[in-house]
Parts: sequence; structure tokens; C-alpha cells
Amino acid sequence: MAAHLSSGRVNLTALREAGRRELREFLDKCAGSKAIVWDEYLTGPFGLIAQYSLLKEHEVEKMFTLKPGRLPQADVKNIIFFVRPKLELMDIITDNVLREDRGRSPQRDFHILFVPRRSLLCEQWLKEQGVLGSFIHRDQYSLDLIPFDGDLLSMESESAFKECYLESDQTSLYHAAKGLMTLQALYGTIPQIFGKGECARHVANMMIRMKREFPGSQNSIFPVFDTLLLLDRNVDLLTPLATQLTYEGLIDEIYGIQNTYVKLPPEKFAPKKQGEGGKDLPTEPKKLQLNSAEELYAEIRDKNFNAVGSVLSKRAKIISAAFEERHHAKTVGEIKQFVSQLPHMQAARSSLANHTSIAELIKDITTSEDFFDNLTVEQEFMSGIDTDKVNNYIEDCIAQKHPLIKILRLVCLQSVCNSGLKQKVLDYYKREILQTYGYEHILTLNNLEKAGLLKPQTSSRNNYPTIRKTLRLWMDDVNEQNPNDISYVYSGYAPLSVRLAQLLARPGWRSIEEVLKMLPGPHFEERQQLPTGLQKKRQHGENRVTLVFFLGGVTYAEIAALRFLSQMEDGGTEYVIATTKLINGTSWIKSLMEKLEPAPF
Repeated sequence: MAAHLSSGRVNLTALREAGRRELREFLDKCAGSKAIVWDEYLTGPFGLIAQYSLLKEHEVEKMFTLKPGRLPQADVKNIIFFVRPKLELMDIITDNVLREDRGRSPQRDFHILFVPRRSLLCEQWLKEQGVLGSFIHRDQYSLDLIPFDGDLLSMESESAFKECYLESDQTSLYHAAKGLMTLQALYGTIPQIFGKGECARHVANMMIRMKREFPGSQNSIFPVFDTLLLLDRNVDLLTPLATQLTYEGLIDEIYGIQNTYVKLPPEKFAPKKQGEGGKDLPTEPKKLQLNSAEELYAEIRDKNFNAVGSVLSKRAKIISAAFEERHHAKTVGEIKQFVSQLPHMQAARSSLANHTSIAELIKDITTSEDFFDNLTVEQEFMSGIDTDKVNNYIEDCIAQKHPLIKILRLVCLQSVCNSGLKQKVLDYYKREILQTYGYEHILTLNNLEKAGLLKPQTSSRNNYPTIRKTLRLWMDDVNEQNPNDISYVYSGYAPLSVRLAQLLARPGWRSIEEVLKMLPGPHFEERQQLPTGLQKKRQHGENRVTLVFFLGGVTYAEIAALRFLSQMEDGGTEYVIATTKLINGTSWIKSLMEKLEPAPF
């Protein structure tokens, strides 16, 4: 089932290799033993490119987290700072360098590696603090697109959405364009570019300009991708607000997946020993890596959660039958064969145990009354029921002081499904929220309005029903077990973003011209000339490969929906997904929240 990730024609190893090569080259510049001082946010993404063993090969002996004060003791020749170009981090580095004991011998050499770009502003700042001269090597490491899985790339830029839509800061779009240029250098020029949204237009323009400015970037690699689809997150604000209902989506909604790792409550994972009662239960959270390298996870990650139980019980029967085989092994040859399969069987058994525990944890939540009530309201909004008046459930939740993010997700969802709220409904919600949760949240409400998530209805016309019907965003009869449409990822709602990708492949966007005009931002098409001899002659039955780039974030449910389209027998298109950040409704709203700090007097 998961073979599509590896059997696809796109192999992302070349990208990871390029990243490792660049890292090796930098480390070799700093001759001698080394300690790396990490900007904590970078350790996760770096772990997906290079294991500790690679750093060790290049004489990295110690690793520290960047924090104010004196640097820890380390008997090394080089101290290298790996940091994002942020001024608040420059202050900490300045403090570290100034506190260094200059009397010590031998002296330690300082170097700084900016990720993903050097910044003039940061270097100027270090200069004003009088420490710029302390750094022997000042360099940049272009960690733009990080391979998260066989078909998934992310920039992991947590503030990209806020920067683009609230601060008109296009830095992350520049990084996206740079990342796409790197991708084209490795995988060939992408002949067709389609896009929807202001940010998509900017990225396409930057790519075209970069190509003009570096004529040498025209390479003779046979193109791997046929099409690039650039999509602004604000073209589809609805999808991330809804609760994802795939297995991976729910793990992310409930526990949060960070750089392919999840931390889970430990009690479900304690080994059960007879007669020991409850003593010595582990207190550390259980940390698991989740990706398609694990066979079982690859099979269930993109399924609707209601279809996961039957897969797990089937798998349990297969595994116990395999272990039973040992009683039938009579000859030396048979015993030998059984023993050779043992490591694989044991790994499968422990994988099954882990996912059974995770599924139980999730089930405790999805079967709760509160989860059901919340989902019911979401689904009413998405199918167009009572979106224009104050919702009783939301009122009750505010009165009971449910978590603010939950309230904001629901209110924003209602607003998006109604093309904005009537002024008196909006004012009522705002007043209730500020009175219950505190007036310091007025900035957050302001941000949500600026981003188009929570806004007054400007025209008397609500476009959402037209968009919903034309794009078939709501399906009443969903088959969660054996889906025939992408709407299974939200048990009824088909993600608008993925529907746009699906319709682009067949029959093309001309069929939905009217609806595209209702969605924010321009839609466009660009063609990139290929040198003669590189034009594709498609073999019969060969799939097209489309790279879908979400500017502003993508959810696991959308990824699951695109993988579903890749697997369709008559689909004809294979999708690879890239994004500025992997998000869910909670992390997304959190990135837009701002608290007014009380004055310090």
C-alpha cells in the first residue's frame, strides 16, 4: 500500500545528500576539534539531514544549546554557532563571546553559520556590539527544503504565514523561491508552473527573475517534475481550522508532531509485568519517530481513524500466526529460516504494540462527548447550516471557559464558511471572548481579522455556498473504510486546496474559472522553456509528477488527500508536497496570537 512513496519516480535522497555535502564543506573549513552551539529550533530540522555520526566524523566533540551566560567548558579548538538570523539570538551570542576567557590558552576560535541565509542586519548588530571581528568564518547554510518523507518537503519556517499576511515580509517567499531553484538544479527545470494567490505570484516572479539572472542555472537534467502548483494558504483558510480525522492528523491535533517525532503519555507504553502492581511507571514521555520507513505506519497514517482499528486487528492475527510457525519448524533448514525472519517479526510486533497504544489514546478522546459536540458544530458550518447567527455551542464553551484556541478555531471556521460574519454577530463574539479571556487578546483578534480569518461580511453575498457546490466540498455519503473521494480525510469535507490540485490535473482550471475569481489572489500559468532534447515523450501509462507547494503551511490531512489522489488507479498524477511549515489549526492560530503584556509599573 505504501509502496507509492518509494516506487515513485522522485527520489529525494539527492536533496538530502546535497545538504550533507554543504555541511561537510563548512565543517572542514574549521580545522581541528569543534563544539557546536545550537539555536534550539534548528536541532530538529538538522536531525533530518545529518545524524550525529556525520558531525562526529568531522571532529564535532560537543554540542550545546544557545543560552545567555558563559559557554560551557569544552576542550576544543573551534566553537561554531548554528543560528537563524534573528537579532535576539545575536544578543545571546554577543554575551557568550564577551564572557569568553581571553586569558585561557589555547584560545578557542569562533565561527558562525547562519541558517538559511546570512543577514546584513545581524552582522551589523554584532559589529556594533564589538564582536564581529571574533568570528573567523561567517557563512550561510541554505537549509530551505528539508525532506521529511519520501514525498514531503518542508522549510519549517514557523512564522511564514504571519510574516506574509500580517507583516508584508516576503523573506520566507524568497527562501521558498531559492529552495525551488535548488530543487530544479537537482531534478531538472519544471516546464509548467500554475499558481493561485498573491504569494504564489511573488514566488513565481522571483523564480523567473533568478533564472534570468543566472543563465548558467539552465541545466541539462531530464525534468522529474512536470508541473509545479503554488498555492497560497489564504486561498483556503477553512481546511486547517477543521479537526483532521486521519490517523496521522489526529496524532498531530492531540499531541503535536515535531520534525517527525511525537511525545506521548508514557503510561500506555509501560511493559506489563505480572504481579508488580502500578509501581515504577515511567514518567518521561514516550518519544516515537513517525515516517513511512515503518511499514505499519505507512499503511495506516493516511486512513480515516475509523478505518485504523480493523487494520490493526488484522495485522495482530498475521503476526501471531507468524510466531506460531516456530512450532511447525522441524528441520534445521526450517528452524534456520524462522530465526532469520525473527528480527523483522519482532520489529513488526513492537510497531503493532506502539500503534495499538496510540490508537487507544486517540480513541479515548474521539469517543468523548466534547469531541463529538465540537465536530458536529464544525460539520454543520462546513455543510452550510446556521453559519450566520451566534452559535449556542460556542456560547456555552466560552461560558465554561474552554481553551481559547478551541474557541478561536470555531469562530474563525464559522466566519470563513459565511464569507465573514454579520457585524453584530462578530461584535458579540469579540465582546464575549475579551470579557472572558482578558482584554490583552484584542491584538490576537486584530491579527485574525487582518489574516482574513475572522472578519465582518463586506458584501451582502456569501460566496461560500457557491464555492462549496461547484467544488463539491461537502459530500454526504462518505466511505471511511474504502474511500472513493478525498473528503474521507475530514469525514465529509473535501479540502478546498486539494480539490484545486485535483481539478487542475483533470479537467483543468478553465472549468472552474468563476469560482477561482471568488477566491483571493490572482491565478496564473507560466511555462519554462526546456532545452531541445529534454522535452518529455510520455510513455503509455506513465504518471505525470506534480509538486504542490503550500505557501503558509499544510496539514497532514491535506497530505493524506494528495497521497490518496496519487494512489488512484486512473489518477494519472503522482504528487510530491512541499510547504513552508507543517501545521494544524492549533499551531496555526497560536502563530497569530499576541498578548499585550501589562506595563511593568
